[in-house]
Amino acid sequence: MSTTTTATPLVEVRGLHTFYGNSHVLHGVDLQIAPGETLALLGRNGVGKSTTIRSLLGLTPPRSGEVRIRGENLTGSAAHQVIRRGIGYVPEGRGMFPNLTVRESLVMAARPGVDGRRDWDLERVLATFPRLAERFGHLTGNLSGGEQQMVAIGRALLTNPELMILDEATEGLAPLIRKEIWDVIRLIKASGIATLVVDKNVKVLLDLTDRSMIMVKGRVVYDGPSQALKGQPQILQSHIGL
Repeated sequence: MSTTTTATPLVEVRGLHTFYGNSHVLHGVDLQIAPGETLALLGRNGVGKSTTIRSLLGLTPPRSGEVRIRGENLTGSAAHQVIRRGIGYVPEGRGMFPNLTVRESLVMAARPGVDGRRDWDLERVLATFPRLAERFGHLTGNLSGGEQQMVAIGRALLTNPELMILDEATEGLAPLIRKEIWDVIRLIKASGIATLVVDKNVKVLLDLTDRSMIMVKGRVVYDGPSQALKGQPQILQSHIGL
């Protein structure tokens, strides 16, 4: 008789119910991410994608449900405690400190990973984003939107995360900059870092990710392989409008 073992998920959330005041936004959301896995979180505006991320991170604590990182129950923990477990976060809107220079913004974030890894250092980030080397002494508040997104991604990579979360990864960026950001996300995936990506470019996400989840009105209505979803245009049309 053979036995099988299931690896502990890197991230596992169960039954998240999250409210903004009296508004019930998440209705029992479950989500898992395996080590090294790339997941797309899809859905129309306002369905709860960002709230799911914020609930996972403890930024908007769920009223009920459970959050586990590598099996450790972090439900109710402060956001900095969750992120310190190996999560790099690139928030919607980029979260710049406009009075810090590019150098200061990157250096302040640098630390080894939870297992002591230092795969990503300042030199590697600047090699990945040569434009940031050119803007090294500039205030981030004076950068273009694309340059700010590069800072935000570089800042997250310098924490040497096991999971990168990118909320609206390319929103509002020029086409050439979007392509550059997607290329970096592919590089992150190839390096073995797990990724959770929210973006409106569903076609790119389906080609890039291992798995996709679709949310409708605070509930998960699809969770399966991205390649399989590509072959089900009726689901995409019904829930996303593509």
